Amino acid sequence: MLSRRTLLATGAAASLPATAARAGSGSFEAFTARVKAEAARSGITATTLADAFAGVGPNARVIELDRKQPEFTLTWNEYRARIVSPARVADGRENWAANLPLLRAIEDRFGVDPAVVLGIWGLESHFGTKTGTFGVVEALATLAWEGRRASFFRAQLLDSLRILEARDVTPAGMTGSWAGAMGQPQFMPDSYLRYAVDFDGDGRRDIWTSRADSLASIANYLAHSGWQPGEPWGQAVRLPPGFDPALAGRDAQRLLGEWMQLGVQRPDGTPFSRTDVAGAVLLPGGANGDDAFMVYRNFAAIRRYNPSDFYALAVGLLGDSVAA
Repeated sequence: MLSRRTLLATGAAASLPATAARAGSGSFEAFTARVKAEAARSGITATTLADAFAGVGPNARVIELDRKQPEFTLTWNEYRARIVSPARVADGRENWAANLPLLRAIEDRFGVDPAVVLGIWGLESHFGTKTGTFGVVEALATLAWEGRRASFFRAQLLDSLRILEARDVTPAGMTGSWAGAMGQPQFMPDSYLRYAVDFDGDGRRDIWTSRADSLASIANYLAHSGWQPGEPWGQAVRLPPGFDPALAGRDAQRLLGEWMQLGVQRPDGTPFSRTDVAGAVLLPGGANGDDAFMVYRNFAAIRRYNPSDFYALAVGLLGDSVAA
C-alpha cells in the first residue's frame, strides 16, 4: 500500500460550503477560539496565535481528500515498479553524487546508512521536490474541527503552534500535505518536535528549505528508532525449491546459519559471510512471487518511519540502487 506521506495532494484553501456535512460540533471559529485558549495556557504568545490563524478557515479540499482517500491495494510488483522506478533511481543517483559529502557528515554524527537516508528522502518528497502546498495550521485545524480522528489532529495542531512559537518557520513557510505532514522528510508536528535537528547551524530546524536539516532529521529519526550502525537493512536472497512459505514473515527470526541449512542463499548462490546474525525471510509478492528478501533489525528501524513492509523494502532497494 502507498504511504500517507507519499500521497501528497496540492490545492488552494477554499471556503467550506454551508451545506457540507461534518462530524465536528460548533462553528470553526468557536473551535479555533478554544484551541487558541488552550495554546495560550501552554505558553504560546498572542502574537504567534494571531499570525498562525490569520486568514485560516475550514478547507473544503482537505475534508474532501480526507473523506475520499483512494481505497486500493497495489501488488508488490506494482508498488516496486511505481516507487522504485528508473526515473526515481536516476534522480536519486544525481542527488547522491551532489550530496555525498553532506550525507557522509550526517553518517558520522548519527551512524545511519546514508543510502537509507536518501531512500526515505526519495520516497517521502522525491528528494525534496514534492513537499505539499497546504498551509499546515489550516489543514490540521480543519481536520481537528471536522471530527474524524479529531483528538489526533488537535494534538498535532497544538504541536504546530509550538513550532511556530520557536520561530523555526513562519506560518506561510509551514507547508505540507493535506494531512499535515511537513517538509522534505514529511514529519508530522510531533515528530518534528522530537527529531528535527539544526544541522547547518543557522539556529533554526528547517525541514522545508534546508537540505542539511532535512537529511539530518531523517537520520536522527532512524537513530532514535533503533538503527544499528554498520549493519545492513536486508538483502535479496535465493530460496531453495519447495521452500515452505510458512517459514517466512517479519517475526520468524532465525540465525543465518540456520537459514543456510534450510537452503537459503545469496542471489549468486553463495553462502552468507556470517552465520551468527539473525534475520527473517520476507516474500512481499506471496509464496508464488518473484522476490525474496532477508531482513535484519535495521529493517524494523525503517518501519518505525512508516509501518509498511513494502515501504521499508522500497527504501532499502532505492538506497542500494542509488549508492551502487
